[in-house]
Amino acid sequence: MTEWLAPARPRAHAESVLLAAILDGTFPPGTTLPGERTLAAQLGVTRPTLREALQRLARDGWLTVAHGKPTLVNDYWEEGGLNVLGSLVAHPDHLPPDFIAQLLEVRLHLAPAYTRAAVAHDAAAVLDFLDGAAALATLSDFARFDWQLHHLLTVRSGNPIYTLILNGFRGFYEDIARRYFATPEARAQSVAFYARLRAAAAAADADGAEALCREVMRASQVTWARREEE
Repeated sequence: MTEWLAPARPRAHAESVLLAAILDGTFPPGTTLPGERTLAAQLGVTRPTLREALQRLARDGWLTVAHGKPTLVNDYWEEGGLNVLGSLVAHPDHLPPDFIAQLLEVRLHLAPAYTRAAVAHDAAAVLDFLDGAAALATLSDFARFDWQLHHLLTVRSGNPIYTLILNGFRGFYEDIARRYFATPEARAQSVAFYARLRAAAAAADADGAEALCREVMRASQVTWARREEE
C-alpha cells in the first residue's frame, strides 16, 4: 500500500481504502493487517480514527479485531452479513464474474414470494403503480420503473426484511437494469410482465402473481446469460 494525503473524511476514507485492499487481494482472507501505527500512517489518519474504521469493518464481518493480537482479514463470503453485500456492490470492479448470475438466482427465490404477498395485502397499490408502465420509453425509464416496482412490492408485502435486502442493491440494481434493458427482447419481456402482473393485481390473484413472477424471473436469467455470452 502507498501513503495517502490526509483525507477530508478520515474514517470513511480509511474504511474505503481498506475494503478496496481486501477486495483486490492486497490483504486476502486469512492474512493480517499491518500494525496500527504503520497502517494509520499509510492511510493518513490518526490511530483513534483507524480503530473506529477497523471496528466498523469488524462489525460487518470483514475483520476480526482482538486486543493485543493482529487484525485478521476474514473470509467475508462466510463471515459477512448484509452490509458486506452493500459494500461489494459499491466496488463493482472487484466482484466475482458470476456475481450477477448468483444475484439473479436469489431474486428468483425472493421476488415471487414478495410479489404474492404484495398482491394479497394491497393489490390496489400494485395496480395503481403499474398504470405507469404505459409511459416507459428510455432505458433509464425501464431501469427506474423496474426498481420502483420491486421496491413497492417489497414494501406492500408486509415484510420489511425484503425491503432492507433490496435497498442494499439500489444503485447497483439500476446500473445492471440499464444493461439488461439494452436489448429489445428484455424490454418486450418486461412490458408483457407488467401487463400480466397488472391483470393479476386487478383480479387480486396472489397465486397467479407469484407464478407469473417466478416464470419471468427465470426468463430474465436466460436473457442475461445470453447477453453475457454475446
